[in-house]
This record gives sequence, C-alpha cells and structure tokens, in this order.
Amino acid sequence: MAQEGKAKRATIHDVARKAGVSAATVSKVLHNVLSVKEKNAARVHAAVKELNFRPDPLASGLRNEKRRIIGAVVPDLESPFFGALVTGLERGFEAAGYRLIVASSRESEAREAELVTRMNDWRVGGVILAPVRSQRGSGTEMLRALDMQAVLIDRVSADDQFDTVVADNYAASSFVADYLLDAGHKHILLHGATRISKAVRTRVDGFTTRALALQPDIQIDTLFSDDGLEAQRDSLNQYFDALESDGHPTAVFSLSQRSTLLVLSELRRRALRIPDEVALIGFDDVDWMHITWPSITAVAQPVAAMAEAAVAALLARIEGQNSGVPVQHLEACTMLVRESVEPNLSPSRRAHGDD
Repeated sequence: MAQEGKAKRATIHDVARKAGVSAATVSKVLHNVLSVKEKNAARVHAAVKELNFRPDPLASGLRNEKRRIIGAVVPDLESPFFGALVTGLERGFEAAGYRLIVASSRESEAREAELVTRMNDWRVGGVILAPVRSQRGSGTEMLRALDMQAVLIDRVSADDQFDTVVADNYAASSFVADYLLDAGHKHILLHGATRISKAVRTRVDGFTTRALALQPDIQIDTLFSDDGLEAQRDSLNQYFDALESDGHPTAVFSLSQRSTLLVLSELRRRALRIPDEVALIGFDDVDWMHITWPSITAVAQPVAAMAEAAVAALLARIEGQNSGVPVQHLEACTMLVRESVEPNLSPSRRAHGDD
C-alpha cells in the first residue's frame, strides 16, 4: 500500500503536458538530440526543472532493447589509476547522454566474467573492460560469448574483435632503458608487484629488448610476484641480502605504483641513498611521488587520453558510426624526471664527450 502523502513521481508525459509538446519531443531533448527547436527545448528544460523530473532507467529499459547505460569493469577501484580512468569515462559518457555503472573485479578473473554477465542482464549498450590479465582473459571471452559491444582498455594488446586502448608501455619502457644506460648503469633490477598483467609483461619486454640491444652484457635482474604485501617485502629483502657480497643494482625500474612503494621502503630500510647509490624510476605517477623525499621519477600514463579514446571508440560502435575492423589505440606516456635519478646528459652530447 502506498504511503499517504508521498509525492507522486513525475513522468515524461507530465513534462510533455507542462511544456506543451509531445512525449517524443521530451525524449529527444533528454537524449541531447539537436533537431528539436530551440524554443521547444527551452520549454522542456523548464518543465523538467519545475516538476523535478528524473528519467526512470528501468522504465526506459523496458521500452528499448538497449538502455543508454554503459558498464565499466576495472580490476581495482582503490587504485589511483583506475579511479582516474573511471572519472574520465563517466565524464565522457555523460556528456554524450549515457550513464555509467561501474564494478570492480577485485583482480579476479572469475568475478570479471560474472560482472560481464550481470552487465548483459542489465542490457547495457556496451562495456568498457579493463581485464585482470589480458584480452585473452575470462571477461573478454564472456563478452564474445554474449556478443556484446565492448572496448578493452589497459592490460591488453590488439584484439581481433574489440577495439583496444592502451598506454604505449613498450615505447615508454624502452625510453627508460635509454635513460638508465645513458647514465652509465650496468646492473638494473626490474621489480613488479604482479606477473599476470599484460601491461607489466609489455613493460618488461620493452625495457629488456632495448637494453640488451644497446648493451648485450648488461645485468638485468627481475623480481615479480602475485603474493601478498608481506611476502613481497620478504622477497625484496632476500634479494638484496643475497647480493651483499657481489654488489646491489645501481638502478631499479619498478613497474607499478605499488611496486615503487615497496622498493622505496626497502631502499630506505637499508639506508641506500637515492639516487647516489641506487636510482629509482617507477611506472605510474601518483601524488605521493611528487612530495616524498627524494621525489620519484615516474612514467606517467595518459589516463585522460585513454578514457577519451575509449569513450569515442565505444560510442562509434554502439551508435553505428564504425563497423570496420577493430583498432588498437596506443597513447603515449610521459617520463617525469625528479630527484630519484641523476640528471642525464642527452645521448648525443655524451657521444661528443661534452661534460
């Protein structure tokens, strides 16, 4: 039984009567269709405000095969990178008249596939998926099985069915190799707080391929783990203990924000001076890297550009503007040089012996 005195929710027909237009015209205005006459659109907006009208997504979903709702699934909502990515996606889709619903897979492929299934139950117009592993993971396979429109972002490479958007991890890591070798480093540790991420594997490949091409006898150590925080701390501790007699690496390239924090903590615990004894470069830039001492040199991912490209790619697919072959969008990263590395001379100046 309805509660007495409870205000009745305004409908699209109430707005239409108030504005003196058809319900179809109201719908067009609400969906940002530009063909509506300006004076009619103004009357609709005024009626919406006066009646405190809010569209009912459930009702609209019953009338339409696909709602103007987009689903997004990301591995971790507590991550600064994925938080910024979701903010960019939300801003872009809302500007186009869509609404975004977001869920976290919590780094679980099984949950990732379940969330894609839920998105399909909601009949979303399309999905932005940042996979736990790669474009070959469980979530992507479920998207294929359900024949859903989707764009894959981060942790992926080119796909034969879906558009992909990713930071150019390979090129950025190759540049880090150039920088560290140009500074004279001959023993470098690559540290990762995960081994399953496609993005991390690409960063390793970009760095090692470039470094070995420039200096075949360089010593590159790798330390990767999907274990918990304490186990990763112990692993780093054991690594440095084992090298006490032979000498520790003179540079560390950490391949994620969490990895950078782990490495920085271990270097400080051992009282190794940064950058005098060990240079440190991290992949992913977050606020604390700016304000810690020394400030951390970081490869900044183009998160805003990635979100913009993903929004444009998915809208083009679901609105029928693009039915061509899948496209891989590579967005360039930026290396922000701070106090955790010695300032470099450029390779050309070094080649000429300029000091």
